[in-house]
Amino acid sequence: MIHKVEREIGGRLLRIETGRVARQADSAVIISYGDTVLLVTVVSRESKEKRDFLPLLVEYREQAYAAGRIPGGYLKRESRPHDREILHGRAIDRAIRPRFPKDMMNEIEVVVFLLSYDMENESNFLGIIGASAAMHISPIEFDGPISAVRIGRINGEYILNPTNSQIEQSEFDL
Repeated sequence: MIHKVEREIGGRLLRIETGRVARQADSAVIISYGDTVLLVTVVSRESKEKRDFLPLLVEYREQAYAAGRIPGGYLKRESRPHDREILHGRAIDRAIRPRFPKDMMNEIEVVVFLLSYDMENESNFLGIIGASAAMHISPIEFDGPISAVRIGRINGEYILNPTNSQIEQSEFDL
């Protein structure tokens, strides 16, 4: 069964959809803002060994094809994660990790794929929202949902989720 939620935020449509893809995952959502689209999947399994920490893995990947590029050189494959991808993954991890129960020791994997990038709407805050939505609809115990926004200021006026061209004129990018 396909479920969709759409809201206008910052003058653009934020769309979250579930039930169309990745049905073997515990949960999966497709989140889009403008023409930037991400696929977020969550899988979990009971841990067989006792640990004193939460084994949470968050992977954020930007595929070159999302921006209409093909990797150059001899190998036409994606390479290891770039610094930007690692930082986006860490931001998602920091946002969702405190929302799990202290005694949870299940192995949890959150994978965020950038499927389409329109060069105007950043994907970092969408990854946090998508991970939260996927965790919230999964059978995993999660104290959410959570949200994230990007804020800029132009001529003293605050802008919610500014585009990249607006950020160039902005006094700050928060």
